[in-house]
Amino acid sequence: MSNALLRLRELSGSFSSTEREVARIILENPKLVVDLSIHELAKQTFSSASTVVRLCHHTGYAGYKDFRKAVTYELALREQSKQMEQTEIARSDSLKEIIDKITYLNIVSLEESKQLLDTVVLRRCVELLCGARVIYLFGLGASLCAAKDANLKFLRLNKMCMINEDWHSQILQARNAGPEDVALVISYSGVTVEIIECMKELKQNKTPIIAITRCVQSPVTELADETLYTAANESLFRSGAMSSRMSQLNIVDILYTAMANEQYEQSLRQLSKTHIVKPEYNPGKTFK
Repeated sequence: MSNALLRLRELSGSFSSTEREVARIILENPKLVVDLSIHELAKQTFSSASTVVRLCHHTGYAGYKDFRKAVTYELALREQSKQMEQTEIARSDSLKEIIDKITYLNIVSLEESKQLLDTVVLRRCVELLCGARVIYLFGLGASLCAAKDANLKFLRLNKMCMINEDWHSQILQARNAGPEDVALVISYSGVTVEIIECMKELKQNKTPIIAITRCVQSPVTELADETLYTAANESLFRSGAMSSRMSQLNIVDILYTAMANEQYEQSLRQLSKTHIVKPEYNPGKTFK
């Protein structure tokens, strides 16, 4: 498992208060992990060796040795490829600087989300989607954009989908879903009240739920049967869910491609059948 510091940052919200303090110190100065033994780190963070081991386990590592190795590797990569700093957009930024910063931050979001994807979980999600009678899609705001994209892609594979834009319609579709269906819920924050209400209805109907959400403990992760994590840090100018939307769309593309690959020959025929040929523009033709 790679990207130890990313996982530590994203998962620290679910740690105990003592583990959270150790995580904070490590994230502020990751070189401590490289330079110190487990007992030295425990002393430096005013904790114990057992606390450090629990933190490593909660981050997904067998122990401090594996965690230390991953952090060392990650810091080495950072040194090898110094990228421009992830700074907030400044009033003095030129258009060129805005292009560079936004593009870089979106790339970082995609790279970090890739590190969080578990192929075992992804395989189970693909199997659920392929076997579903109907795929019910849920999302509000920017997440609805990703849900609409999923709807269009799954329809090309002749997979029956249901999507509605307003919450009242989404709660009704949740109440109509059954165990033979699958719900794909998209929520960056993981705490959107309307989405949580839909998920409660889905649980009551025993409908399997796949969630695409941020890698923190939340009501959405607790209610989901399978979770695909995204990583994104939305700052002031990015409050419109910019990088998180990119990460969500990327996961939708991965699910779509994996589903198509499950039935490769059939998918090729279906994609050819559903391909929409655009008429060529003829400057001399008059459109009525």
